[in-house]
Amino acid sequence: MNHLFHRHCHSSLPHAVEGNGAYIIDQHGNQYLDASGGAAVSCLGHSNQAVREAMHQQIDRIAYAHSGFFTTDVAEELADTLAARAPGDLNHVYFVSGGSEAMESALKLARQYFLEKGESQRTRFIARQQSYHGNTLGVLAVGGNQWRRAPFDPLLTPSEHIAPCYAYRDKHENETELEYGLRAANALEEKLLEVGPETVLAFVAEPVVGATAGAVTAVEGYFKRIREICDQYGILLILDEVMCGIGRTGTLFAHEQEGIHADIVAVAKGLGGGYQPIGAMLASDRIYQAISSGSGFFQHGHTYMAHATGAAASLAVLQEFERQQLLPAVQQRGQELSRALHERFGDHPFVGDIRGRGLFQGMELVADRGTKQPFATATKLDSKIKKYAMAEGLMCYPMGGTIDGEQGHHILLAPPYIIESQQIDELVAKLSIAMEKAFGELKHD
Repeated sequence: MNHLFHRHCHSSLPHAVEGNGAYIIDQHGNQYLDASGGAAVSCLGHSNQAVREAMHQQIDRIAYAHSGFFTTDVAEELADTLAARAPGDLNHVYFVSGGSEAMESALKLARQYFLEKGESQRTRFIARQQSYHGNTLGVLAVGGNQWRRAPFDPLLTPSEHIAPCYAYRDKHENETELEYGLRAANALEEKLLEVGPETVLAFVAEPVVGATAGAVTAVEGYFKRIREICDQYGILLILDEVMCGIGRTGTLFAHEQEGIHADIVAVAKGLGGGYQPIGAMLASDRIYQAISSGSGFFQHGHTYMAHATGAAASLAVLQEFERQQLLPAVQQRGQELSRALHERFGDHPFVGDIRGRGLFQGMELVADRGTKQPFATATKLDSKIKKYAMAEGLMCYPMGGTIDGEQGHHILLAPPYIIESQQIDELVAKLSIAMEKAFGELKHD
């Protein structure tokens, strides 16, 4: 009997026994190119010596001290490092154990901020359809992915949702990208006026939509208009960079490329690179000052927040970004990956859109390119592609429900920042084989 409660009760998974750069090796010696970073986590690959040494050194000093009694030098240094590099005045960093915790912290901080200001009537969040902000009940309620929400709907607090900025499917033929972006952003103002802006805490969004839609970027001008609306109606802007942040798109924070400042940002995944579980919420000066000059106490907390070993791993990850000049590398390799995907799949009969930014790329799969008709949900195309990719020695991140949580399929790619040009060629070649085998199986079903 297997006593480990797996994600799927009937899964039969290979055992990962070793990591070597961009590859994971199983118990039989099979090698898998990690083209998804697990789930956009392993930004430095699986065997970075500097990070491992930093963790060992921290464990030798002290592995953990509860944040209710102590702080640590390494957590303080990591907070200084992030604040110094964050856009705007995100000068206050709250460390947790992962992305869902970071986003839960963001939601609770938004509520307490307005309580401190005497605006207790604010209870609503507005987010976007097909968004995903984590699996705990609070952030699951704010997220707009129906498939993930459905089993737990009776337990979820009400939230409001508007359409995403999804140009491939929603931009009209007679619209420019700028016109479409303004129309999509103005849906936030319409929703605010519908529910009453005085009842709303914040608008929540991913700068680049990850797991649920496959690296969907906003068109130019969308987030600038969103920021204007938030300011006009006095609500906060919370950006979820759990998947797309910490260098994944080519800048340390993804929203740097939108030319805006956020009030609260959540990061995780690449923050620890998989070497330790860690996430962080960054808050602006005005948010922090409202708490500091009011109750003085954020009514929230987690046992492992500001974990010393996690902070040591994360600090070493960020130092490796500098030492290896990985953010410029992400931009360069991202261009190579995009070019390779377009060359191989740009005319593919079942690839409708290739999109993304940096080393965060996605392909949307369609049954008909002209009409953009999706494959039937029952095909389980995403599972088939994953199965054949693993057989070829490739880890990628196919998902279903791209369009509305039920219809549509996409493949998300998020390889480590250390990926080399020949490994991009390997990625595309193996992905091509996996896709052809999956489409071939569909013909025989």
